[in-house]
Amino acid sequence: MLIVNRFRIVVFLFGLFLSVVSTFVQANVLEGIRVWPSPDETRIVMDVKSEVTFSYFTLSSPNRLVIDLKSTSLHTKLPIKVTDSAIVKQIRASSPPEKGTYRLVIELSKRVSPQLFTLPPTPGGQYGHRLVVDLPNETPKEAQAASNSIAKLKASRDISQLSGNEDIIIAVDPGHGGEDPGSIGPGRRFEKNVTIAVAKKLADLINQVPGMKAILTRSGDYYVSLNKRTEIARKQKAHLLVSIHADAFSSPQPRGASVFVLNTRRANTEIARWVENHEEQSDLLGGAGAVLAKNTSDRNISQTLLDLQFSHSQKEGFTLATDIIKQLSKVAHMHKRKPVNASLAVLKSPDIPSVLVETGFISNPTEERLLFQSSHQNKLARAIATAVVDYFKGNPPEGTLFANRNKTHNYRVQRGDSLSIIAHRFGMSVDDIKKENALKSNMLNIGQILRIPGGHTSIAVPKESSPVETRVITHVVQSGEYLGQIASRYKVSVADIKEENKLKSNTLWIGQKLKITVNLKDRPIRKHTVARGEFLGKIAAKYDVGVSSIRKANHLKSDSLAIGQVLIIPNK
Repeated sequence: MLIVNRFRIVVFLFGLFLSVVSTFVQANVLEGIRVWPSPDETRIVMDVKSEVTFSYFTLSSPNRLVIDLKSTSLHTKLPIKVTDSAIVKQIRASSPPEKGTYRLVIELSKRVSPQLFTLPPTPGGQYGHRLVVDLPNETPKEAQAASNSIAKLKASRDISQLSGNEDIIIAVDPGHGGEDPGSIGPGRRFEKNVTIAVAKKLADLINQVPGMKAILTRSGDYYVSLNKRTEIARKQKAHLLVSIHADAFSSPQPRGASVFVLNTRRANTEIARWVENHEEQSDLLGGAGAVLAKNTSDRNISQTLLDLQFSHSQKEGFTLATDIIKQLSKVAHMHKRKPVNASLAVLKSPDIPSVLVETGFISNPTEERLLFQSSHQNKLARAIATAVVDYFKGNPPEGTLFANRNKTHNYRVQRGDSLSIIAHRFGMSVDDIKKENALKSNMLNIGQILRIPGGHTSIAVPKESSPVETRVITHVVQSGEYLGQIASRYKVSVADIKEENKLKSNTLWIGQKLKITVNLKDRPIRKHTVARGEFLGKIAAKYDVGVSSIRKANHLKSDSLAIGQVLIIPNK
C-alpha cells in the first residue's frame, strides 16, 4: 500500500513538473492581430505578450505565407477574413509542426516577397511587443511594369501638351496613420484622424484652383514610413510638400498652431550623410543626379550641389511658412508667430521645399474639441490653401500655368476635352477662348491647337459653393454652467461667444442670456415624441426640415408612426 501511494505521488509530481515546464515553454501569447491595407501594401501586426521567436516560409498553388510562432499560445479569434486588401484574403491557424509552436497561415491572392520584423513596446505604452508582416500588393515585375507605363504616359503628355500648361503639384501629407495614432488627446481622440481630415479638405481646395493639383501621401487609415512620404512626393514631381500634424505636450496648458521648417545647422549634417550614398543622391536630386553619377569620386562637387539644393529648399520653405502663419493667425490662435526650426524627417528632402503645420495642441482639452469640428478644419484648410496659392503667384515654377497666366499660349486638344473643360482648366470663360480663336461653334477636334488668352486666368482659392447655414440662438445660463462647457455644447469657441456678447471676462450669472451663432448641423440633437394626430409631414413642417431627412435620420422604412414614438429631428 505504501509503495502504491509513493507511486501515485511520483506520478502526480511528474505531471505537475510537465505542466510547469509546458507553461514556461509556452509563456508567450498571441494576443491580437490587426490588418492595415494601403494602396501599396498590406501590413499585418500581431500583438504578443513578449518578444517572439519565429520562422516563416511561402507556399504556392494556392499562395500562402506560413508563420511559426515558437513557444506561443493563442488568445485571439481566428480565422480573420480580409475583404479590403489587394493581397491578403484570410488569416487562419493550421496544424503546428511540433508541440508548443503556433502556426499561422496567411492566404494570399498572388505570390509576393514578405518582410517580417519585430518591434519593441512603445515608450508611451500604446503597444507592447509586436511581430509585423509587410506584404506588397505588387510583385517586383508588376511594380516595374506600372512604373514604365506611368513614365510612357507622362512622356506622351509632355509631348502632346505645349509649354506653359503644367500643373503645380502640391504633396499634402497627413501625419501618422494606421499603427501610428500620433498624439492622443485627453478625450482619447487620435492625431491621425485630425490630420487626414484637414489634409483631405486642403487637397480638395487645391484641386479646385486652375493650374494646381494635390496628391495625398496617404488617403486612408494606414501607416506610411517617413521616407516613403517624401518618395511619393518626389515620384509625383511635387513642387512643395505640406505635412499636417497636431501638437502635444506633457501638460494641457499650451495651445495654438505653429509652422515648422528644417533647421539649417541640422541640414548640413544631413548633407554629409547624403554625400556618403551616391546612389541615393541620384534619386534625390533628379537632374543633378546625372552629374553626381559622373563625379562620384569628387566629394566637393557632390557637397556643392546638395548645398545649393538644400539652401534653395530651406529658403522657399521659410518664405511659405511665414505666409501660412499670416493666414492661420486670422482663423486660429498661434502658439508661435514665426517659423520654428526643427530636425524632422519629413522636412529633410533637399529637392522639395517642405513645411510642417501643427494645427493646434491635441493635448489641450479645449483645442482637442476644436480640432475635431468640421467648421474649424475647413478654416485651417482654407488658410493653408490661400497661403500656398499666394506663394506660387509670386514664385511660379517655370513652364506652369501660374507662370504663364498673363501670357497668351497654346494648348493641344486631348481626347475627352470640351470647351467648358478647357475653360475651367485655365480659369476663364468659354467665350474668352472662342473669341481668341474665332470659333463659331463649340466643336473641337483631337489635336487641334487652341490659343489660350493671357490675363484671363483666375487664380484663387474658390469660395464655398454651399456655405454652412447658421442661426443665432439664445442660451440662458443655468446653475453650474461655464463658458467652456457652453462653447463645447454648441461647437463654437469661447472667444466667439465672448466677442458676440462683448464679455470682458469669463464670469457668468444664472439667468444670463447669451447670443450664440451656431452651424445648424452642429446644434444639439433634437428629439420629438409623436403625439396623437401627428404625421411625418406635419412634424417636418413644425421643425422646418424635409420629410426625407427625418426618414433618413431615423432609418424609417415607411411613413407610419406610433403614438409615443421618439424621433430624431435633423439639423437640416
